[in-house]
Amino acid sequence: MESRKGQVSVTTENIFPIIRQWLYSDRDIFVRELVSNCADAISKLKRLTELGKASVTEEDYRIDVIYDDDNKTIVFKDNGIGMTSEEVEKYINQIAFSGAMDFVTKYQEQSTDKSGIIGHFGLGFYSAFMVSDKVTIDTKSYEDGAESVKWVSEDGMEYEISSSDKTGRGTEITLELSEEARDIFDAATLRMTLRKYCSFIPSDLYFIDTKSDRLHEEAEEKKAKEAAEKGESYEPTPVNYTPINNKEPLWIKKPSECTDDDYKHFYHSVFNDGKDPLFWIHLNMDYPFTLQGILYFPKTDNVYQSLEGRIKIYNHQVFVADNIEEIIPDFLFLLQGCLDCSDLPLNVSRSALQQDEYVKKLSAHIIKKVSDKLNELFKKDRSLYESYFSDIGVFVKYGMMKEEKFCDKVKDICVFKTVDSSFKTMDELTAEKKQVRYTTDPVTQAAYVEMSRNEGYDVIILDHEIDNNFISFLEYKYTDIRFKRVDSEISGEDSDNDTRQKLSDFFRGVLGDKELAVSAKTLGASGMPALIKESEENRRMQEMRKQYEQFARMSASEGEDPMAKLDEMFPIIKELVVNTDSPIITKLMAMNEMGTRKEECDRLALHIYDQARLAHGSLDSEGLQRFLKYNSELMSRLGD
Repeated sequence: MESRKGQVSVTTENIFPIIRQWLYSDRDIFVRELVSNCADAISKLKRLTELGKASVTEEDYRIDVIYDDDNKTIVFKDNGIGMTSEEVEKYINQIAFSGAMDFVTKYQEQSTDKSGIIGHFGLGFYSAFMVSDKVTIDTKSYEDGAESVKWVSEDGMEYEISSSDKTGRGTEITLELSEEARDIFDAATLRMTLRKYCSFIPSDLYFIDTKSDRLHEEAEEKKAKEAAEKGESYEPTPVNYTPINNKEPLWIKKPSECTDDDYKHFYHSVFNDGKDPLFWIHLNMDYPFTLQGILYFPKTDNVYQSLEGRIKIYNHQVFVADNIEEIIPDFLFLLQGCLDCSDLPLNVSRSALQQDEYVKKLSAHIIKKVSDKLNELFKKDRSLYESYFSDIGVFVKYGMMKEEKFCDKVKDICVFKTVDSSFKTMDELTAEKKQVRYTTDPVTQAAYVEMSRNEGYDVIILDHEIDNNFISFLEYKYTDIRFKRVDSEISGEDSDNDTRQKLSDFFRGVLGDKELAVSAKTLGASGMPALIKESEENRRMQEMRKQYEQFARMSASEGEDPMAKLDEMFPIIKELVVNTDSPIITKLMAMNEMGTRKEECDRLALHIYDQARLAHGSLDSEGLQRFLKYNSELMSRLGD
């Protein structure tokens, strides 16, 4: 072939700044692009063989990534379709052309199956110049009599094309790393990058570290020499290469071909989670779009664990990105899984995804499949579903608040755990009463829980951070239903005004709080002497206050009390409800009216107040120490 020089034809001015800054924001992306091109080359040859357009009997297709630390080069090698000089001109020297799409268009009449063709050869190839001072292509087409071709460029613009010494079919791309890239990429980094992007590439992928191999061979030769000197025989152990990828990930199989152990093993291998997943959804469809994948519902012992990399997006088994919100709604990031969306391009802007009708339909379908799975579990084995709910409850609640369609599909199977460890749906909770009573701490609030149960309520437990927002959301959805914590309603007959006033004056005086709200009710002789009542509205205001506290501290001026303004905005309003049926209260008021033993009377009143706050869960450390000290004194008197 006659050697000649030329200049790459580009369709956009300053194409490389665009490639670097927009399409290829990650410096390691060239690995994905070049390995994808290798996989494309093999897939094309397989397709031509199936169509009778090529006569290749060899089935040992492979991709080699060879790292030479001594010379600071990386070679990407395949034994696929190869290229003629004309194809190099078309797909390499004219960036606007896509070799993959051109191939599919050419053979679409013979085969409508587009699976296996991944990327855009020209554009993907040029990512190599992000890390290279020089790039060389040696390629030979599968066609009989085809001449091998060499293409060399130092900047991606000026190139030289000539004959190559390559004898076998396929393509080799050699990158001579730039000074900056040499500091970034070594054998370990390159291997890790290959595992990140190419763990499931559909052809056997081998990583070869020439320096490591050389050191191994030298060590083996040394052992053989030492053995010979001793008159012993030693057979050197050759370097054993095995593919670093799994070219048949579980999601490409039919669900009927997979066992529970298969699903669990795949989950452990991909996500490095020692715990088994609760259950999973295997997605496998060809119409109206191509989608394969597995979504796992994990055990969530730590609700604050990172959500990074939980939903991995692939294109023809090539990793694209983690957690693409335009495809996967963010509430699904509480799950873990792999989704292979072969109709998505490897490189695409987020704005394009937001406008893409395919992406919108894909997202809606995934939401539907997840909600369908939950409904199936609920109807098939409700007790099993309920056993999962401590792990999936946050996901269901968050999803209901974030996605209306999801909410509509699962609202009837959202269950709430009661204090007696049963589970109730919203319809079951509100069949007789439109008010739902809940507790945030069934142990601390046991007295209140018992009172609500005596009134005929199934008290539910809402003890997660998401629950405050969730019940507000439910009240918005169900306008006739109200949630109230057990301490917001204390039933009992009100005492007369005179009794209430006496108790109010007494406790206000003892506690030194003239603003303290005090009421008097008949709560039964066995009931606690007093309880704290806090309205649902005030409780929610205090939850809101917590969200403002950090901001208030950060924005406060020097010398300013950051909490003072919050106290004004969110006043703590609690009411002391005194049980007039309690023998202790009767004795206390009698002691007060007699005017004797005032100190003991006041200490007992304070003790009753501390006990009420302890039952409410609002007793501070100072009050707790005081309560325990006085309680010890009372018990010591039993021996007198």
